[in-house]
Order: sequence, then structure tokens, then C-alpha cells
Amino acid sequence: MAHPYGRATALAAALLALGTALAAAPAARAGAAPARPAVTGPVVTRAGLDPALVSGRGAAVAFDEQEAENARTDGTVIGPGRTPYTLPSEASGRKAVRLLPGQYVEFTLPRAANALTVRSSIPDAPGGGGVTAPLDVTVDGRHRRTMTLTSQYSWLYNQYPFTDDPGADLLHPDWWLTECSCVPAGTTPAPILDKPFRPAHFYDEQRLLLGTTHRAGEKVRLTVPAGSPAAWTVIDLLDTELVAAPHVERGGIDVRALGADPTGRRDAAPAIERAVALARRTDRPVYLPPGTFRVDRHIVVDDVTIVGAGNWHTVLKGRQVTLAEPAPDGSRHTGVGLYGRPAAEGGSRNVHLSGFAVEGDVRERIDTDQVNAIGGAMSDSTIRGLYLHHTKVGLWFDGPLRNVRITDNVITDQIADALNLHTGVTDSLVRNNFIRNTGDDGIALWSEKTADARNTVARNTVQSPTLANGIAVYGGADTTVSGNLVADPVREGSGLHAGARFGAEPFTGTLRFTGNTTVRAGTLDLNWKIGLGALWFYALDGSIDADVRVTGDHYLDSTHNAVMLVSEYGVKDRYDIPAVHFKDIRVDGAGNSVLSARTKGSATFENVDARNVGAVGVNNCGSFHFPATGSEFALADLGGNDGGWLAPWLLPNTLTCDDRPPVVVPPAPAPWS
Repeated sequence: MAHPYGRATALAAALLALGTALAAAPAARAGAAPARPAVTGPVVTRAGLDPALVSGRGAAVAFDEQEAENARTDGTVIGPGRTPYTLPSEASGRKAVRLLPGQYVEFTLPRAANALTVRSSIPDAPGGGGVTAPLDVTVDGRHRRTMTLTSQYSWLYNQYPFTDDPGADLLHPDWWLTECSCVPAGTTPAPILDKPFRPAHFYDEQRLLLGTTHRAGEKVRLTVPAGSPAAWTVIDLLDTELVAAPHVERGGIDVRALGADPTGRRDAAPAIERAVALARRTDRPVYLPPGTFRVDRHIVVDDVTIVGAGNWHTVLKGRQVTLAEPAPDGSRHTGVGLYGRPAAEGGSRNVHLSGFAVEGDVRERIDTDQVNAIGGAMSDSTIRGLYLHHTKVGLWFDGPLRNVRITDNVITDQIADALNLHTGVTDSLVRNNFIRNTGDDGIALWSEKTADARNTVARNTVQSPTLANGIAVYGGADTTVSGNLVADPVREGSGLHAGARFGAEPFTGTLRFTGNTTVRAGTLDLNWKIGLGALWFYALDGSIDADVRVTGDHYLDSTHNAVMLVSEYGVKDRYDIPAVHFKDIRVDGAGNSVLSARTKGSATFENVDARNVGAVGVNNCGSFHFPATGSEFALADLGGNDGGWLAPWLLPNTLTCDDRPPVVVPPAPAPWS
């Protein structure tokens, strides 16, 4: 969600950005010899881990993920590193491979494939705005294809809402700045800050149909051409899959018959709108055949089914357009998108979208702009099998609305959220979606003004949100978050989050976190300079006093804590987190504690097993009054809690407060015996 956190420049600015971005690689690795031992076969992972460690969690996807650091290469592995504003921190698994011109990384196909996705980073232009560079793709030394990589949709800088200008001065000099522990505008002498300031959002991904099916065991080599204009190319991972032949919708209204150009040269929006109108009159679906259809504005949909040939075959592609004057909703730009009618006008119903891609052209974050792939209000509707790329938000629904089912989509490289159910969205399902590289929350349920209710977020994968959380619930009633896989959040957020904040309606009824797995979460909040939890509860605008139960979650390799419960310091005597119940939890690696309690309240624990915990099992600060009677946060041991983390001396409310304990890096997660 939109968080209120707090071009021409010299070539040296870009070089400084490069140095900063790579700084997280440990010094011992900086001079490592690039040659690596031969890799004998494919190393398939999920979220950078052995798939067995996350079995049954997250989205079931058609592709196989392989991390570049596990492949054969003559390049240099960067990372591991979790320090924000660095290339390793935003890489899947916190490692990647840096290639210079002429170098390669080579993967082995684990299964037959005819398509691939490369996640990569190349430098920004010296003055911002991005560059393009080639990447050669060969299979078993033949079938050469050349991909065009780009940094035009990456490399953001500075304070929220960010800029693509690496030489920009502070956007908000009147905000508190953690780098100087000061308000720059009110500080004499003014602090001197390096430029570019806070580089982030480094990665981008490109897809390629290979034109033929290649067998398991064949070698896919990615080579940076010797004459590449990019000084370096970082390869994070390769996804490979076997894409089905294009789908044909029998009886559908083919948009080409109404004048839509499948080459992408002419504006197809009017023809698609004619097809939509005809489909509504004749009760038939709209068919988007293989091709690229140019759409530079919103198409309003209501009571219609639109079916593509598959999201690898049918693409709605648009350019961002500057409006002559701001729209009534405040938008200064428009772009490709399918929108329901506004809720204030009754919203749309019975909209069914499936089987196509939406490729946007959003390169900066302007929160008033409606430049999302899917938007508006759609009740009794389904969104299935889409690929959403380079828009501000993949799907942002403004309610009230009910019964929208969002399933089986791939949403990547968003400037802000991937998906947000905002204001009075009820009885809806978000299931089996794959999300990677968002600029804000991966999935958010935001009960602003009107409560969301009875929604389920299940079996989704969210990887590498560069800001905020993997999955966040901001107020609302009867919410279930189950079976999800969340990995590698970077800053100002973590894996799973429940927050009474951003003006959300209170939590009521039940709140369930069930059977989720987080990986390399529990980040350092750079504003507080406090380690968060892989799951964190935050009482800012009110107490979190619903029936909260956390059951069957696994928290793997948490940078700081597995769980954190906190009230904002200024309201710690007004708002609390009265009762959270934990059962059947596994914690495999925490740099600090299993639980960090920085609020008044209580929690119960049953069958919570933990190992490789770096500090005291419970870091109990309560509400920071430190009374002689113990912490204001009470713990109850209901039995079966193994690993020694919940020792008797901690019960019921022993003060163990260590504000900023040192991190003890745990070993990598392993099967639980």
C-alpha cells in the first residue's frame, strides 16, 4: 500500500551507485576468483531453498526456479547480504552472479522447456532513466537468441515516494533522517549525504519464448556480449517452463474482427471496447488472440468475460500518457488497464478476465495516478491466469465490493503493491498467485474507512518486496492468511504483518495466520533501528484485540526475530495487543529472539519448537515502564514447546529487555527431524 514513510548528473554519481549497490558483498568475496567448480546438474529451488523445506506452502507454479549462484559461471557471486540499498539484499536468496562483458552463467534444464524468464540488473544511466543492454541466450551452444535487458523500470532513489534522478537533493528535508539521526532542514551545519541517496529497486525481469521445446538436461547459457554497453550485468535467477499452445476461445468475439491490430502498432482500445459492447449484447465472451495489442488508457469492463490465448501469447501493452489536466481522481497520467466502474457508481459485476498479459510503462511512483493493470470495483468476478508487469499496482480494488476471486496470476516488477483489497472488500479470495519484486506490500488488505471482511489469502508466493511487507492486513474482520510462502523482504516491513495503522478500521472477529512459511524475513526497520519479526503485529492507531491465532507457521532464517508484537512508543499506554495464541510453530534460525514483545498484552504458546536462536528466547520489554512486578506482557506455556527457548525463568513476565541485541547469524535451514 502507499506508505507515508518518512536528470543530468555527473557520471561519478552512477559509479557511486554501483559501488554502494555492491557493498554488501563481504570483503572476503570481493576478490574471489570468478571461476567456480563445474555444476553437474540442475539445482531447482523455491525462494532460494530446497523445495522440500517449503513443501505445501506458496503458489503451485508452472516454472522451475534456478538461482544463478548455484549454476556454472565464470562470473563472480555477490552476497550473501541483507543490507538495504545493495544488490544482494534485493536478490532472491540474497545472492546473485555479476557478469562482465564476455562472461556467462549456465543452467541445466530440469524438465523440458520452451520459455524462460531472466531476473537481472544492469546499471542506471548516469542521469537516471535507465539503459538497455543485450544478453545472448543459447541452448547447448545453438539456437542463439538475444534478449534486451533494461533498467528503465528499476533504479529508484531518495525518500518516499522516490525519484529516478540519482542526483536529486532530499525530497523531504523536513523529515527525520535515520542516516544522520536528525531533521536535515533544522540541522546546522546541514548533514552531507552521499548521492545517489538510497538507491533501490534494482532488478527487472524479461520473458522469452524459445521457439522450440528443449529437453531436460540441455544447457541454457546466458552470455553478456563482449561489446555490451552495460559495464556489468547481474543475473539473479532463471525460471524455465513448458508453455502450452495458444488457447482458442470457441464462440468468442475475436477483437481482430472489430479492427484490433495484433502487431501493437495501432491503438487497439476502441476495437476492444466495441468487442466488449457486442459481447454484452450477445452474451458471448471476448477473445484476445495471440499478439500484442496497444492500449494506452483504461478500458471499463462490466458484465463481460475476456479470455486471452494465454499470458505468454496475448499481451495488452501500453505507454504511460500524460493527461492534459489532472483527472477528477487526481491522476496526472493514464495507461493500460482494465477497470471496473467506481464503487460510488455502483461498481461492476460479473467480470471474468483470464489468459493474457498486461505490460505497463510506469517508471515512477505517483500515488494519485490510477495506472494499475486492474482496478476499480468488481463484485462477483474472477481474475485468473494473468501476467501483470511494469504497472504501478497489479490489482488495486477500491470497494465496497464483494466476492472477487483472484487466482493463478503472476505479478512482477511493480512500482508499488502487487495487490491491494482497499475499503470494504468482503467475501473474497486471493489464491495461488506468484508475486516478485514489488515496491511496496506484496498483498495488502486495507480497511480504510470501511472494513474488509471474511477474506482469505491462501497459497500465494511473495518474493523480494523491496519496501514494506510480503502480506499485510490493515484492520478488518474475520481474515485468514494461510499456506503462503514469503521470502526476502528488504526494509520497512517484513514477511507477514498485522497493523492497526494507516487509518484502518479496527480488527474484529477473527484473525488467522495458518500454515505459512517465511524465509529470510524479520528485517531491520531503518527508522526505528530495531529488528522486526518475520511475523509482526503493530498497534499504532488502536489496539489489536481480535481473536488472533497463529497456527502451523514456519519461520526460517529470520534476520532478527521470528515474531514481534509492538505498540508505537507514543501510544504504548493507550493501545495494546491483549492476546495472541501460537500453536504448532517451527522457528529454524533467528538472529535475535523467537519473540520480541514491545507492548502491553499477552501470548500463549503450545508446541512451538525453535532452534538456532541467537539471543534470549523472549526479548520482553513490555510497555517500557519496567515495573518491579515484571513486564506488562505476559507469557503462558501450554506445553510442548521444545528447544529451550521458553525457559521457566521467563514466565510469566520476566523483563529481559535488550533494545538492540547483536545478530547471531544462524546456520541455513534444514529438514526438521
